[in-house]
Amino acid sequence: MKISAKILALLACTLIAGGASAAEPPLKFGVGLFQPDRDKNDATYRPLADYLSKKLNRPVELRTVDSWEGLAKSLANGETDIALMGPWGYVLANHQAGAQVISTILYDGKPEYFAITITHPKSGINTLADLKGKTFAFGDKGSTSGYLIPLHYLMTQGITPEKYFGKVVHTSHQAIETQVTQGVLDAGADYNRNRNAMIEQGLIKAEDSKIIWTSAPLPNDAFAVSNALAGDKKLIGQLQGALSDVGEALKSNPKLLPPHYTGFVSRDNAFYKPIRDAGLATGKLQAR
Repeated sequence: MKISAKILALLACTLIAGGASAAEPPLKFGVGLFQPDRDKNDATYRPLADYLSKKLNRPVELRTVDSWEGLAKSLANGETDIALMGPWGYVLANHQAGAQVISTILYDGKPEYFAITITHPKSGINTLADLKGKTFAFGDKGSTSGYLIPLHYLMTQGITPEKYFGKVVHTSHQAIETQVTQGVLDAGADYNRNRNAMIEQGLIKAEDSKIIWTSAPLPNDAFAVSNALAGDKKLIGQLQGALSDVGEALKSNPKLLPPHYTGFVSRDNAFYKPIRDAGLATGKLQAR
């Protein structure tokens, strides 16, 4: 039986169209600025994006968002589909636009970290009382350890930063560490993971800064999906499975995550209650 060229052409068009319709659209993967600059951040997290693309069998487009607040907004407005973001940024995105956490990153095997306050060893600052009238730096207003948690702690001590400190500035975590060690800033808010990483990378010296306050344990960075994807149980299951396998994949590809990050563990919104409570207590999150 002979098949005409016209029928063959129609079959070919049908197959091509079917393949195109079956192709999954790219997932836009937003990552916060965990590294000193955008280029380094992109290079650091591209292996994870490539890994997810392979596991999900669909394109994953990586983009670094400079601020935690900006990343929360991008997840809320549809510019980002999935995101690795700070806890406070996640809580904002969840509260404002229904974003949902599906996993939490592990640091040295633990899903928690600490906010810290640092100063220079020669500053003469040893306690909170010594900070009165001094220059103090917060991170951006979407930062958990750089803004929300230290602000909450200060409020519990009856302190209004703008009245208590001589000057308040907002800058990046990396800049806070650098400027405190240089004596440009008297003190600032940071988190233990960032300080450890900068010391290990030779960006600062351990002896040039000291920790004068440490928070209670905080839930680590969230891997979240936008509200538009929150109901896609199949995709969420695939993502959680892929993320759960990262720990094993690190054995053959150590660059899949930055040093000390050891994988992911599935978590839900309840895990981030301490951050939500701090947001409500400071008035930065409005009760519904």
